[in-house]
Amino acid sequence: MAVIASLAAPAAVEAADRAALERDARNTFQKLIAKVPAAKTLSREAVAVLVFPKITKAGLVVGGQYGDGVLFRDSQVAGYYNTAGASYGLQAGAQQYGYAMFFMNEKSLKALDQNDGFEVGVGPSIVVVDQGMGKSLTSTTAKNDIYAFIFSQKGLMAGLGLQGNKITKLND
Repeated sequence: MAVIASLAAPAAVEAADRAALERDARNTFQKLIAKVPAAKTLSREAVAVLVFPKITKAGLVVGGQYGDGVLFRDSQVAGYYNTAGASYGLQAGAQQYGYAMFFMNEKSLKALDQNDGFEVGVGPSIVVVDQGMGKSLTSTTAKNDIYAFIFSQKGLMAGLGLQGNKITKLND
């Protein structure tokens, strides 16, 4: 009986963690589309949205970042992902932020799970939407594969260097 309980405990903890992650990702996504008109516009046209409610980044010459996220398709959970990255160069500090990627077609979504992970900057074109661009972005002007929003930045990270980032699907 103790062996069965010890084997079931990690699965129960993982389910609770995933439920909390899903709740955080949904809340974060709702806040984003409520505050940013371009995100609301894109959410209507996107085939899926990957939301990382909290990514932590820190570094001093060598740095790293990590966060967990949820892929939503038709408002349903379609998978759980993590993002991890490393950087090297003149950098110092720590920060947390949220990140959402709007996949505008099936081709870009398929690329997410190919090649054992999705390397940002390789494959489909990704446009990071800033405040100025966000004001003029509409469903007719949105012609790229993926649009990304970075939001809720806290902390200070300054730097100049090389950076790599990979998004990987977590096992169900």
